[in-house]
Amino acid sequence: MTSLAPSQILQLFQGEGSVNQRLAALHDRVLQTMPAISRIACALYEQPNDLLKTFINSTREGQAISGYEARLNDCGDLKVLAKNASCRVIDDIPLQVQPGHQHSDWLLSQPYRSSFTVPMYDNGGFLGFIFFDSAQPGYFDARVQRDLLLYCNLINMALSAELSAVRAVLVSAQVAREFVDLRDFETGAHLERMAQYARLIAKAVAAEYQLTDETIEHIYLFAPLHDIGKIGIPDQILLKQGPLTAAERAVMQTHVEKGEQLMHKVIGDFGLHHLPDSQVMHNIVACHHEFLDGSGYPRGLRGNEVPIEAHIVTVADIFDALTSLRPYKKPWSVEAALQELRRMAGVGQLDAVCVEALAGQVAAAQWIVQHYVDVITPAEAAAST
Repeated sequence: MTSLAPSQILQLFQGEGSVNQRLAALHDRVLQTMPAISRIACALYEQPNDLLKTFINSTREGQAISGYEARLNDCGDLKVLAKNASCRVIDDIPLQVQPGHQHSDWLLSQPYRSSFTVPMYDNGGFLGFIFFDSAQPGYFDARVQRDLLLYCNLINMALSAELSAVRAVLVSAQVAREFVDLRDFETGAHLERMAQYARLIAKAVAAEYQLTDETIEHIYLFAPLHDIGKIGIPDQILLKQGPLTAAERAVMQTHVEKGEQLMHKVIGDFGLHHLPDSQVMHNIVACHHEFLDGSGYPRGLRGNEVPIEAHIVTVADIFDALTSLRPYKKPWSVEAALQELRRMAGVGQLDAVCVEALAGQVAAAQWIVQHYVDVITPAEAAAST
């Protein structure tokens, strides 16, 4: 039997700190009664793209896998587990796991000899998996499985609650965002492209900036909120076809502060101030127009004063603005846009590591440009020619 009551375990996992930190604390408790559990990890499922993605882990033996994603349809056994809501035990990993795929090759290179995999669900939908690994063969007998299922149920509950809170924030912002979509040509598919570019960059710079999969996921989720404050900008400025006057530009720039105010209200309404991901959201909204040389706005931050998530989103935002059709301009080619980003990095405005991370994934960036296309009216298309 576990040494804590279910309510105590749930409270432990819902404490302060990142989800990674809370999983590590829970792992400490697991080790008190099941000392051979070398690793606990959770992967999340992204349904629209059929992606299973590494999210959080607590690894006491072996080397953690991070930045890994695969289509669930390509993961035969896991696809069956998700569909049937069934668990899987592997008693002898070297004998039962076949090499030839990135994840199986990683698993075979680790000291683990047995594993236990449990699917997670949220409101009837598949949420992801919890993985347990041990250096002992055949460790996950019926008793261990029974005790671990209690932990699994509570981890599932805690993650579902936290992700539901995040989704509530996103849905609340979506209401405002959709209103902006009716008024501001720069939104729409731009927001999905922003999320995709931001994730591309974040994954590529993860080692350089020590970004966890958890942080990458939050950057991906919150990047589309960067311009949410535009809902507070008057139509005559927001929709103006020609160049803005200095006075109009000053009003337009207030969308950053307006976005901050909106995010503070939404975060406060949902009681999310204690969650680390709320800080990522705030930093993206507050700092996506800051440049590293201090020439950005609204605060003129410099260098390390600008959070890394803002470095990433700023590069993604400018790249999308350059490569997208606008009523006042034709889209730039990907190559020309990357050249401009490199110029801006060269003069100290943008993070050169983030720019090169995007430049190193030209094919993926080109696919995003072509796949997520804005719906343009004939009049808007004619105005850009």
